[in-house]
Amino acid sequence: MSSDEEISWISWFCGLKGNEFYCEVDEDYIQDKFNLTGLSEQVPHYRDAIDMILDLEPPEEESDEPNRGDLIEQASEMLFGLIHARYILTNRGISLMLEKYHNGEFGHCSRYYCDNQCLLPVGLSDLPGEAMVKLYCPKCQDIYNPKSSRHQHVDGAYFGTSFPHMVFLVHPELRPPKPQTEYIPRLYGFKIHPMAYQIQFQAAERFRSTQTRSRNKGSHK
Repeated sequence: MSSDEEISWISWFCGLKGNEFYCEVDEDYIQDKFNLTGLSEQVPHYRDAIDMILDLEPPEEESDEPNRGDLIEQASEMLFGLIHARYILTNRGISLMLEKYHNGEFGHCSRYYCDNQCLLPVGLSDLPGEAMVKLYCPKCQDIYNPKSSRHQHVDGAYFGTSFPHMVFLVHPELRPPKPQTEYIPRLYGFKIHPMAYQIQFQAAERFRSTQTRSRNKGSHK
């Protein structure tokens, strides 16, 4: 990031390939210490990470330490992600994410009967490092892996387990109805009874058992 570009760290980070799911967190939100409660215990180099995110100059005596820049950069990305997970639960954060949702920026459900329903990002854990981000379909209420490989390495904790559900609690009018149609397995035009596979499996097991007993009897003659 060049100083001549006059772009904030937050805008630069959210503009990187693979970071398209993030929205830009307001600096005022980050500057309010109440919003960051508990994060200093989770993130190493917390103070330096905050300074980097807010484009504040680090102290000169610390800036020349070997490998420190890389460590602070990693800490900044982690801290921003955890802040982002909290921010998108606020009215402003939900509004920004809904813009992306309506534009289909998170992708569309691959299930045929969901009729190209837009998706929302969700985490399987609120703890970093446990699971990558998934995409939630509010129509079939299932989750999917992102289609693009560049999104498959984004930590799910940076979106949290509550986000899509909070969206539809705040905006219940946006929650789509469940599909009225579902795929029905058929054989020669007839519906397959739910018990058919189990009955067929049991019949095959009985046949194999009979064949085994016949072979054993033959070997003893």
